[in-house]
Amino acid sequence: MQLKIMPKKKHFSAGRVPLILFLCQMISALDVPLDLVQPPTITQQSPKDYIIDPRENIVIQCEAKGKPPPSFSWTRNGTHFDIDKDPLVTMKPGSGTLIINIMSEGKAETYEGVYQCTARNERGAAISNNIVVRPSRSPLWTKERLEPITLHNGQSLVLPCRPPIGLPPAIIFWMDNSFQRLPQSERVSQGLNGDLYFSNVLPEDTREDYICYARFNHTQTIQQKQPISLKVISVDELNDTIAANLSDTEFYGAKPGKERPPTFLTPQGTESRKEELRGNVLSLECIAEGLPTPIIYWIKEDGTLPVNRTFYQNFKKTLQITQVSEADSGNYQCIAKNTLGAVHHTISVTVKAAPYWISAPQNLVLSPGENGTLICRANGNPKPRIGWLTNGVPVEIAPDDPSRKIDGDTIIFSNVQERSSAVYQCNASNEYGYLLANAFVNVLAEPPRILTSANILYQVIANRPALLDCAFFGSPLPTIEWFKGTKGSALHEDIYVLHDNGTLEIPVAQKDSTGTYTCVARNKLGMAKNEVHLEIKDPTRIIKQPEYAVVQRGSKVSFECKVKHDDTLIPTIMWLKDNGELPNDERFSIGKDHLVVTDVSDDDGGMYTCAANTTLDSVSASAVLRVVAPTPTPAPIYDVPNPPFDLELTNQLDKGVQLTWTPGDDNNSPITKFIIEYEDAMHEAGIWHHQAEVSGTQTTAQLTLSPYVNYSFRVMAENSIGRSVPSEASEQYLTKAAEPDQNPTAVEGLGTEPDNLVITWKPLNGFESNGPGLQYKVSWRQKDGDDEWTSVVVANVSKYIVSGTPTFVPYLIKVQALNDVGFAPEPAAVMGHSGEDLPMVAPGNVRVNVVNSTLAEVHWDPVPLKSVRGHLQGYRIYYWKAQSSSKRNRRHIEKKILTFQGNKTHGMLPGLQPYSHYVLNVRVVNGKGEGPASTDRGFHTPEGVPSAPSSLKIVNPTLDSLTLEWDPPSHPNGVLTEYTLRYQPINSTHELGPLVDLKIPANKTRWTLNHLNFSTRYKFYFYAQTSVGSGSQITEEAITTVDEAGILPPDVGAGKGKEEWRKEIVNDSRSFYGLKGLMPGTAYKVRVGAEGDSGFVSSEDVFETGPAMASRQVDIATQGWFIGLMCAVALLILILLIVCFIRRNKGGKYPVKEKEDAHADPEIQPMKEDDGTFGEYSDAEDHKPLKKGSRTPSDRTVKKEDSDDSLVDYGEGVNGQFNEDGSFIGQYSGKKEKEPAEGNESSEAPSPVNAMNSFV
Repeated sequence: MQLKIMPKKKHFSAGRVPLILFLCQMISALDVPLDLVQPPTITQQSPKDYIIDPRENIVIQCEAKGKPPPSFSWTRNGTHFDIDKDPLVTMKPGSGTLIINIMSEGKAETYEGVYQCTARNERGAAISNNIVVRPSRSPLWTKERLEPITLHNGQSLVLPCRPPIGLPPAIIFWMDNSFQRLPQSERVSQGLNGDLYFSNVLPEDTREDYICYARFNHTQTIQQKQPISLKVISVDELNDTIAANLSDTEFYGAKPGKERPPTFLTPQGTESRKEELRGNVLSLECIAEGLPTPIIYWIKEDGTLPVNRTFYQNFKKTLQITQVSEADSGNYQCIAKNTLGAVHHTISVTVKAAPYWISAPQNLVLSPGENGTLICRANGNPKPRIGWLTNGVPVEIAPDDPSRKIDGDTIIFSNVQERSSAVYQCNASNEYGYLLANAFVNVLAEPPRILTSANILYQVIANRPALLDCAFFGSPLPTIEWFKGTKGSALHEDIYVLHDNGTLEIPVAQKDSTGTYTCVARNKLGMAKNEVHLEIKDPTRIIKQPEYAVVQRGSKVSFECKVKHDDTLIPTIMWLKDNGELPNDERFSIGKDHLVVTDVSDDDGGMYTCAANTTLDSVSASAVLRVVAPTPTPAPIYDVPNPPFDLELTNQLDKGVQLTWTPGDDNNSPITKFIIEYEDAMHEAGIWHHQAEVSGTQTTAQLTLSPYVNYSFRVMAENSIGRSVPSEASEQYLTKAAEPDQNPTAVEGLGTEPDNLVITWKPLNGFESNGPGLQYKVSWRQKDGDDEWTSVVVANVSKYIVSGTPTFVPYLIKVQALNDVGFAPEPAAVMGHSGEDLPMVAPGNVRVNVVNSTLAEVHWDPVPLKSVRGHLQGYRIYYWKAQSSSKRNRRHIEKKILTFQGNKTHGMLPGLQPYSHYVLNVRVVNGKGEGPASTDRGFHTPEGVPSAPSSLKIVNPTLDSLTLEWDPPSHPNGVLTEYTLRYQPINSTHELGPLVDLKIPANKTRWTLNHLNFSTRYKFYFYAQTSVGSGSQITEEAITTVDEAGILPPDVGAGKGKEEWRKEIVNDSRSFYGLKGLMPGTAYKVRVGAEGDSGFVSSEDVFETGPAMASRQVDIATQGWFIGLMCAVALLILILLIVCFIRRNKGGKYPVKEKEDAHADPEIQPMKEDDGTFGEYSDAEDHKPLKKGSRTPSDRTVKKEDSDDSLVDYGEGVNGQFNEDGSFIGQYSGKKEKEPAEGNESSEAPSPVNAMNSFV
C-alpha cells in the first residue's frame, strides 16, 4: 500500500499542534533551488532605524539572491543615489551593500537620510525597507551651578539628573567620586527619568559627591554631571543659639521632617495617562515620599495582572508587563501606604499597535496555465492601510497584466504565463509604523526533484516521534508518496502522518519501525525518489537509582547509579551536587556505577544527581545526603552484621512477591545494603543466584519473578566491615507457567554441504523456559524469493538441518521458543546461507610484471561472483621455481602460496630468487576451498648480486705466502664475472695497514698470495660479482709462519721416543697450528684429535725437524750489545742531570751540597743487580702526579710517615724528612713558602725528579 501527500492535505490529531506549528514555520516560504531561474529575494538588510557610530565607516547592508544574479541600485531620500559620483561610497562586489568611507574624510552627518535598496533581474525587482540612517550622539551636560543642599532629618528630596538628549537615549546611574554605585532601597531609588528620589532623608545621606552619569553605549562614552552636595541635620542636635539664627527659608523644604502620610513624588496628581505600543514592555512608575517610608502596591482595576508577564522593579516602584497587547489596556492603580495613611494614583493605559502580520505574502511558484493567490493581511491599532507594488512600482501605475486581479489585500492570478513572473511588495502602514514584504510569482515548468540528501540515517529512541524529511521542489507542485521496504510495505494513515513539506511522521516509533523508507515525488513532468533509513534505539534508563543517605561526619558514603542503554549508544555519566559541578576535591571519586565520598563533612550535605546522556536522550535521578554528628560510643567493637531472620513472603502474584525480613545486629557499623539471592529448586537445586540489592534502611523488597520457577530466598546484610552469613532460606514459592518471554540467541544459518542449511541457536535454559514442554519453531525461506515461510517444530535441541537446498543461497531464518502455554514474541529474522561448493571458474587473463630481481606483481581478472558459490575469501597464488628434468627427478618441487583477502585483482610476490624461472597460477578461494587453477604462467627474474662465497679457507702458510681456497656462492643469482679479494696487514697494536685489491677470474677456487711479510697477521675480504654488482663478502684472518731457531726447549706436546705425550688444547677455527721450541734434526710423532657429540676422533703423523741454521733476521731488542748500549746512554743522561742540578743550586742560602754529597739522592735509584735495568721512581706518599715541578703538597704541610724528626725549618721553601738510614729525602723549590706562584714553570729550580719525569 502507498500513502500520498496532496499539497493541501493535512492530518492533525489532538495534542500535536506544537509539532505541526513548528513544521509549518519551517516550510512557510517556498525555497526555489538557486540553479533555476527566479526573481530576486532580499536575504539581508540593515534595520529600519539604523543608528551608526560616527567614528567608523558606514555599512548599509543589502544582500539578495536570484537567477540570473540581481543587480543593485539605491535611492536616498526618495531620489536615485548615484554612488559613482561620490568617491567615498563603494558597493561591495556581488552584493548591494554600501560602504561609505568616512574615516579618511567626510562626516557622518552628511550621509543622514532614508535609504532604500532595489535588487533587479530579468524576472522582477525586490526592494528593501526604508532604512533611516542617523549617527549616534553623546552630547555633554550643559554647564550649571549647583548649590549645596541642606535638609532636616526626615524631609523628602529629589536630586534631578536631566541628562543631555542623545541618540540612542543614555543609560542613567548614580555613583560617587570613587565610581561606586550609590546604595538604593525602598527609601532611596532612581526613577525612570534618571532622577534620584528620597522618600525621607537620614543623616547618613550626607555627602558631597552625588553624581549622575549618562552612558551612551553606541559610542562607548560616559558623561558626568557636576557633583551635588547634600547635608542632613537634626534640629535636636542644634543648640538654641544656632536655631535662633536660622530661618525656615534657609532649608530645602518648608518644615522639619516629621512623621507624615505618603504623597506621590511622581507622577503628580491622582490620575495620569500612558500609551504603549503592542509587543513592547509597558513600564509604570509610582514613587512616594513619607515618614515612615511608604510601601507601593499595584492592581488593575478592571482585571488581573498577567501572571507570566508581570515583573516588579526598583523595590516594586516600577511595574513592568512584557509583550504588551491590546488586552492589557485599562486602568492600573498604584497605592502608597505607611502607618499614617495611604494614597492612590490611577494610570490609564492605552495600547496602540504598529502594523503586524496576520498573513504575510509568500513566494508563489506556478506552472504555465495555473492559478494562484497572494494574500497580505496585517493588523494594528489603528487598522493599517494595505498597498501593493509590483517590482517596486505602485501597482496602479505599473504595466497591466491580464492574469492579475487585485482585490484589497489579495491578488488573484489566473492562467499565468512566463511573462507573469514578477516581485510584488505589500506595504501595511499606520501612524506608528509600516511593514514591507516582498513575494515573487515565478512561472516555471520543472520536473520534481528531491532536495533531501540520499540515504540519511535517522536514529530515534523507541516510543518517541520520528520525522523523516523529504524536501522537494517541482512545478507544478508534485504529490508525495511514501513506501516502506524495497517492495512497498503498506503504510496506514492511522499510523503515519504526512506533512505538506513532504515530511513523514511516525508519532510513536517502535522497534518494527526500523527499515528503509522511500519518498517519491511526481508531477506531470516526471518523477523523483529518495531513500532514507530509520533505526529505533532502546531508551536509556537508570535501573539502580541513588538513594537517600544519612551518614555521620567523617565517614564514607556511596551513591549507586546503574544505567541500562542501547548497545549502540555510549552514555556519558555525570554526577552533580545541588545541580552544579562536584567540588574539586580528591575525597570525591567516581567509579563505573558509583559516586563515593570519603571523610564526609557538613558541607557535603545536599542533593546528588546522576545524569546519563547519549546522543539521542538523557535521564537523571537524584538523592539527598544528610550529614549528622557522630555519636560518641565507648570503644565499639566492629564486625560484619548478624544475618537477617524471620523471612516472610507476602503479596504473592504470578510474576512478583514481596519479601520481608528482620535485620540482625549491625555490630557497630551501619548496614549499607541487603543482598537477596534465590534458589530454583526445580531447575538448579542447591545453586543460589543473585536476585536484588536494596538499601540498608529497607526491610522489604518487591521482587520480580519469572514464571515456572520454584523459588526460595535468602538475605545477607553488608556493612563497611563485610558481608554477613546468609539467612535461613524462606519458604518455597512456585510461580505459574507462562509463555516464553524471549527467544533463543545466536541464531545462525550455515551450510555444511552444498545442498543443506544447518540452523543453529543457543537454547533457553530451564529458568528461561517459563513453563513445561519447551520446544522451538524453526522457520526459513529464501531471502530473494517470494516463497512462503517453511516451519517445523523441534524438541529442545540446538540444531536443525534443512536438506535439498540450492548451493549458497541467502535464507531468512527465525527460531521462536514455545512451551505448553504458548509462543514467545515473534523473533527477528536473521540471514544465513546454504552450503558452499568449490568455485567453478578459474581467474583469467593472468599477467606478471617483474618489478625487480626479487619482486613480481601479478594481475588477474576476477571471477564472476555467481561462480564463487560461497563467501569469497580471496585469491590464492601458487608459485614455484621451475626445475630442469634431472632436478625434478631428484627432489619434489617446493611450491609457495600467497593468499590475498577479498576481491582483489592483483598482488605482489616478494622474496623471489634472482636469475630464475618461475611458474605460477591463481585460484579463487571460498569457505569450501579452492577453485580450479588458472593456466600456468611463467616468468624470469633478472640477475641480482650473488650471495657470499660458501666458504673461505687459508691453507699452506709459509714465511711469505698464504694460499686461499673457497667454494662458490650457494646462490650466484646470475653469471659470476669475477671474484674480488681485498686484504691488509694487522700490526701488534691491532691497527690495520694499507688495503690491497685483487681481481680473480670467476673459474678459480684457489689462489696463492706471495711476497707477504713473515710472522704477520692478515685480514681478508672476499666476495663474488655478477654484471649487476658485488655480493656479500666473507672475511677471514691468517698469519704467515716465522723461523723458530734459537728458541728455548719445547713446551708443546710432541712425542719423542718413549717420552710422555704433551698435550695442547686449541680452541680455534684455523686448520693449522705452529709447534714452537722443537729440537733441530729430531723426529716427532704428532696426533690431532677432535672431541664432539660422537666421541673422540684422532689422526697421527710422523715428521722430522730440519738441521739448525742461522736465522735470516735477528730481533735487535734481544741482543746483548744493544742492551749494554742503552744502559750506557741512560747512565750518561742521569749523570748529566745530576751535574745540572748541582750547578743550578750552587751559591744558595743554605749549605745543602755537603748533605747531597754525603747522601746520594734517593730519588735516583741504582741499577738493579739482577737485570741491570734502571729502578723506577716511586712516590713515598701516595703516588700522586707531580704538579708544577714540585712535590710539595698544596697546603705546604708535611705528613709524618717514617720519622718524627721534622726539617720544616731547614731551608727556605724546603720540606723534607729522613729515611730509616738517615738519608735525607727533600724537595727543592726556588720559591718562598708563602710566595704565590707566578710566571711559567721554568722559573723554578728543576729537581732530579722533575727532570726524570720529563725524560720518561
